[in-house]
Amino acid sequence: MKNAVRIVVAAAVIVSALPAMAQFQKPEDAVKYRQASFTVMAAHFGRIGAMVQGKVPFDAKAAQDNAALVETMSKLPWAGFGADTESVASKAKPEIWKEKAKFDQSNEKLLAAATALNTAAKSGNLDTIKKAFGETAATCKACHDDYRAK
Repeated sequence: MKNAVRIVVAAAVIVSALPAMAQFQKPEDAVKYRQASFTVMAAHFGRIGAMVQGKVPFDAKAAQDNAALVETMSKLPWAGFGADTESVASKAKPEIWKEKAKFDQSNEKLLAAATALNTAAKSGNLDTIKKAFGETAATCKACHDDYRAK
């Protein structure tokens, strides 16, 4: 299973390095890509959240592995927000394209928070991870509040 996840992540990283137009034949493909990226990131973020909330026992190695994937995945969805995707049905609000600079700042905040979470996870200290997790979650929430329809 770990190898399958590594292969998917490696493939996603390689694909993200290509120009956006080369990645997607149709705007719908870009939307599916960004949604899939967010889904994978949320799954790994949720695993850390379960530990932080005491729902599952803390496992420093699992926290590190999941935080590394969250950081990697946080780099991927943004290529799927091309101007040609605005009219594709999704939960993305039109403000994404109307407030592009502000939206891009939200992306940068997530990248920084995900990097900080990964650094915290490497410490192996649950309290440090909890703090970084909370900051990352707040960053996600702020972007969702501004740019994601309910």
